[in-house]
Amino acid sequence: QVQLVESGGKLVQAGGSLRLSCAASGRTFSSYAMGWFRQAPGKEREFVAAISWSSDTTYYVDSVKDRFTISRDNVKSTLYLQMNSLKPEDTAVYYCHAPAGLPTGFVEVWGQGTLVTVSS
Repeated sequence: QVQLVESGGKLVQAGGSLRLSCAASGRTFSSYAMGWFRQAPGKEREFVAAISWSSDTTYYVDSVKDRFTISRDNVKSTLYLQMNSLKPEDTAVYYCHAPAGLPTGFVEVWGQGTLVTVSS
């Protein structure tokens, strides 16, 4: 069963950078796409970025394009989110996500989240 554990969230000043990591258990990490979502206080969880299993395709929500970069290391079974030029509106709990499919037992998998706070 796939389990996801995020890390790297902390308090950072506006304009700063941060890299989030998501460690996946299991030996099937390289066979499925992965994504990052975030949930700001009082708001719905929203999509941030996604990456294909081979890293050849990535997607971003418009608000983070040209500032955030999603990547993965299939040898280390780890997903990353490099966040640059952070803004106060990026403050949220960030979650990594694996969509439902054969590698995950046909259930979507979420990590526990890591808090990013951007001060103005």
